[in-house]
This record gives sequence, C-alpha cells and structure tokens, in this order.
Amino acid sequence: MTIAAEHASDVRVRGLSPVWALSAVAFLVLSLAIGVLAGPVDLGVGAVLESTLARLHVPGVSTSLTPTEEAILWEIRVPRVILAALVGAMLSVAGATYQGVFRNPLADPYLLGVAAGAGLGATIAIAYLPEGLRGQRALPVAAFVGGSVAVLLTYAVGRSARRERDAATLVLAGVTVAAFFTAWQTFVQQQNSETLQQVYSWILGNIPSTGWSDVVLILPYVAVAIVVILALRRVVDVLSLGDDEAASLGIDVRRVRLALVVAATLGTAAAVAVSGLIGFVGIIVPHAIRLLSGVGYRALLPLSVIIGAGFLVLADVIARTALSPAEIPLGVVTAFFGAPFFALVLRTTRGGAS
Repeated sequence: MTIAAEHASDVRVRGLSPVWALSAVAFLVLSLAIGVLAGPVDLGVGAVLESTLARLHVPGVSTSLTPTEEAILWEIRVPRVILAALVGAMLSVAGATYQGVFRNPLADPYLLGVAAGAGLGATIAIAYLPEGLRGQRALPVAAFVGGSVAVLLTYAVGRSARRERDAATLVLAGVTVAAFFTAWQTFVQQQNSETLQQVYSWILGNIPSTGWSDVVLILPYVAVAIVVILALRRVVDVLSLGDDEAASLGIDVRRVRLALVVAATLGTAAAVAVSGLIGFVGIIVPHAIRLLSGVGYRALLPLSVIIGAGFLVLADVIARTALSPAEIPLGVVTAFFGAPFFALVLRTTRGGAS
C-alpha cells in the first residue's frame, strides 16, 4: 500500500508544463498553416487571412480570392487539413492510451484487432457492394462496423478465458482475432482479384479530399473518445504501474480499463474508417514526446492529441506535394519515418529492460 502510494505520488508531480503546452500548440498552429497553404495553387498568406476574416464577418474586410480559389480553400484544403488533424490526434492518443493501459511501450491503436476488422469490412464493401454504393458513404461505414465487431470479438474471446481483467490475455485475444480477420480478408481478396488495387489503395491509407462530409462523420466519435481519455488521464498513470497497485489505491481496474479501451477503440475505428490504415502514428508521437520531455501519462495524453494532429497534417502535406500532381499513400509516408523510429524505440526499450 505504501509503495503504491509512493508511486502514485511520483506520477502526480509530472504534470503538463506551460512550456510544453505552448510549444505543442505552436507546432499544431504552424502545421495547420502549412497544410492550408501548401498545394499546386498558390493562395498566399495574406489572401487566406483576408478570406478567413471575411468568413468571420469582420467589418471592412473582404476576400481577394476568386470564387474558384475560395472553393479550393474552404471545400478542399481546410476540410482535408482538419480531417488529417482529427485522425492524427486520435491515432496518437489511442496509441498512448493502449501503452499505458496494457503496460506495453510498443502497443499501437490497432492492438485489439480494429485494423484487421476495418480492413475486412472495407474489403467486403469493395468486393460485394454495387459500384454505386462503394463510395465515401458506404466504405467508411463498413470499415467502422468491421473494426467494432473485431474488438467486440476480442473482448468475448478474452472473457471466455475467464481472465478478462488480465491485460496480457486481452492482447493475445486481439492477436487471435486479427489473424482470423486477416485470413478472411485474404480469402475475399483472392475470390475478387479485380478489386485488389482498390483494396490495397485503402489499406495503404490516405486523407480523402471529400469536403466536410468525412469531418462531420468522425468528429462526434473522435471528440467523445478524446474527452473520455483525457478525463481519465490521471488513472492511466496509475494503471501503468500495475493492476495490483491501482487496485490498492481504490481504482476499479476492470471498469476503468474497459472505459479507456472502448473510447480509444471507438475513436480509432472512426478514424480508420475514413483514412484507411495509417501505421506508426500511435508509436512515433507518444514515444517522441517521452524521449523529449520525460512526462507521465497525465501530460503525455493531451500532448499526444495536439502533436499527433500536427504530425499527420505535415505527413499529409508530404504525401500530396512530394510527387505532385500524384499522391504518395499516407501510410507509406508515416512508415518511412516510423520504421527507423520504431527500431530506435526497440533499442531504447531493450536498453531500459536490461
């Protein structure tokens, strides 16, 4: 009891400092500005500011952009940047949450099978739905349903072992479900080989330029998930010390873990539904924050939201401008940065464990 209390006291002092908070916000604002300004059509900083103020109905301010440029700014670039920020924030905070809840520094948002389930849902939609229904409306719904079903099945498998409170059991159940769904997806792909290109395009991940519809689609899920996770961020610090320590401090480990996992998974499923499978974000961002600041989860989770949003906006800028007018799949860009970083994390983790 005393040791647990001492650990909890150590955790509480590592709050979010003003310097890190302001630095994270500055990074996000700069990333959003770059995301809005970058593109084949040069809109100009001054013109974008004028258009923004005009949209806010500031007296005496009018836009100097043409109607076409206004449409490019407000119907393509701004919603795409906001969508990238939402997806990045959700994937990074979900990864950080899983790492704390399961006490696994290499956990990512797809740990419990949500990626495999979403991939199967998207593959089934592409392979079997009529072409007119495969668009941006049906595909995200199918991916979201598939991801949600996979995680529900993971929990069912974990409970069947009568050790559902054991984090390791839940992770193993997730691996089992992911393997099953991946095999099923491969079977569907082999039976419908003409859809392989479209399936792989979705799997590699991208931020669609579909206007505000996808933003409106995922915003409620991401907002609720982030609010729940941030409300419980102090508890994640205690859970990261171990179930026994958390229980000795009066925390209902099973209930809190379920709330955190459901929130992180719900938000991740919504993000994956519109963006496809974008890897490494949930590992790169939380570990970069840890390496630079050394903060606990009380500060790590809100920083992951802010910096994760900015990171994916910048990654999307690279994806759509590096080979313009062609686009690089966003998952390829994040993997380019994530694979070396993952190797660094493995080395650091091994060094810390030895």
